This record gives sequence, structure tokens and C-alpha cells, in this order.
Amino acid sequence: MSPPRSFVVAIAGATGAVGREMLRTLEQRDFPVSRLVALASKRSAGSKLPWKGGEITIEELGPRSFEGVDIALFSAGASVSREFGPIAAKSGAVVIDNSSAWRMDPEVPLVVPEVNIEAAKNRPKGIIANPNCSTIQMLVALKPLHDAARIKLIIVSTYQATSGKGQAAVEDLIAQSHAVLGGKAVTPAVFPGQIAFNVLSDWKAGEGDYSEEEWKMINETRKIMGDDTIGVSPTTVRVPVVNGHSEAVHVQFHRPMGAEEAKNLLRNADGVKLMEGPYVPGQHPHPVEASGTDPVYVGRIREDLAVPGALNLFVVADNLRKGAALNAVQIAERLFVTS
Repeated sequence: MSPPRSFVVAIAGATGAVGREMLRTLEQRDFPVSRLVALASKRSAGSKLPWKGGEITIEELGPRSFEGVDIALFSAGASVSREFGPIAAKSGAVVIDNSSAWRMDPEVPLVVPEVNIEAAKNRPKGIIANPNCSTIQMLVALKPLHDAARIKLIIVSTYQATSGKGQAAVEDLIAQSHAVLGGKAVTPAVFPGQIAFNVLSDWKAGEGDYSEEEWKMINETRKIMGDDTIGVSPTTVRVPVVNGHSEAVHVQFHRPMGAEEAKNLLRNADGVKLMEGPYVPGQHPHPVEASGTDPVYVGRIREDLAVPGALNLFVVADNLRKGAALNAVQIAERLFVTS
């Protein structure tokens, strides 16, 4: 019996919030890494990050960074991914990119492992795209229901944590909160307005008065599910939470589905932790409890009172883990380790 294979893994953007989470996730899941290459900008080169009880030195990202690399995890922004993703792929690495650069490219699969891992095997450009964090957790929860009754319409309202905008955004929330509690004026550093004790839609504008984030949820859902007929009506909002996205989801199907059927489908669903007890104040998925964990938490499953055969549910997940780093690592695991 041949020994299990190990891999040379590179992380582009290793010093960012998601890059650091990728490091932790690889270590925690004991991914078979023979050598890790941590890449970042020239400014970060030479600094160190914790890795397997020791430290790893950051190297400057450049055109030759991917020589000998098997798997390249990217979380350094769309412009970096567009420049260096093809270079890494040409060097022989399988690229798994967490930015928006490649998601809607028809030659790049957009993958949530629990939903469409087979799509990752057809990658003409050598690149696999990680979906948007809010899309990932929603589709992990909805795929078993879609398989059973085919989804017609999704109406989703998100309550997204500040860490989804990066570590600087978390620091802005904390600084603004201190200012408010101290009776001082709020001066936003990252957000376009006050996020402390407030809710804010802070994404760039898209078409038709929808934000870019809302369009991502629409287009990515259809691509991942392989069904352009699914209606998606999103409203995305940032809330003063450090980590963990929440979503209120209304779903209509091509045939009626009751709450008990949905619970049966989700009870043992891949990647889902079902909270199925009756409504009790405070007993529902919470971002503070999801933070630092892997599952997508689904609760408050109930039949819609206005639309017969439709359901409402509440979905929560750690946006840095399942919404980003974990999803990327799981793609690599299912392609190369457990296949």
C-alpha cells in the first residue's frame, strides 16, 4: 500500500483575515501539507505567522512564487487573483480563489463542496472559484430542499458581520463603539458611515438599485445550482457583529414542502447543524456561537403563513470559515485527499 500523498500548498494573501483562517484550517484539519508557502505583499515579506507549533516566514508574492506548488489558495483580492491566478495555474498548481475575480467566468467552476463538488473536476483554466460568503451558507442549507422539491423563489435578508469586510473593518467597529460609549463623535475609518449600534448597506452599487453583494447572491446561486430559473430576491445589510453572518430565508418550491419534511431532509445533511426545537426566545442559531466553528446552523424552520407550501428558516455560519477558508480547504480535500 502506497503512503498517502502530501502536497505543496501556497496561500496568497496569507496575512489577511481569510488567509490566516486558511492557515488555521489547514492545520486543524490536518491537511497533508509537505511544504507551505505563505505569500503576501512586499510590505509583509519577512514577517512570521504561527504554523504547527512554530512559525512560517512570509514571502513576497511574485511570478515565480508557484513553482513546485500543487494547490494555491488565493485570498488577496480580485486584482491580485486576476494577475497571479493564471500564473499559478500555468505553473501546474490547482488554484482555489476566494475573490470575485473568476466566479462568473463560464470556464471557471464555482463550487460549494456540499452542493456541486463534481463541477470542480472540469476546470479548463486550472482555477476554481470560491463563492461569496453569504451565498455559500445559504446554499448549504437549501441544496437538500432543492433536490427534493426544486426551488422556485428565494427571498433572503442578510445580517452580515464586519469581518466580512476585513480585519480593518472589525477594528473600525470596535473604535466606533468606544466612541459612542464615550460620548464622542464617530469618525468612520473603513465603513461609509456609522456601523456601531447601527445597520448599514456598505457595498458598492450594482444595477437597478441593488448592491454588488445582492447581485452576487443572485448570479452565484443560479450558477452553483445549475438553474437559471431560480428567482432570488436579496437584501444585504451589515450589522455590528464581529464575526458570523445570519440570513432570514423565505423559500418557495415547485411543489409544497412542510416544515417536518424540511427538518427530515436537513437533519443529517452534509455540513448542516439543525436546531429543530420549537420556538423559544434566544434558542436559535446565533453568530456568536457559530463563530470559530465549521457547520452551517439552520433553525426557525416554519411554514409560511401567507404562501402555502413555502418555508421560512434562519441560517447562520462563520463567514471566515465556511464562508471562505473552510470552503476552499474542503474543495482541496475532496479533490485530492478523499476522492
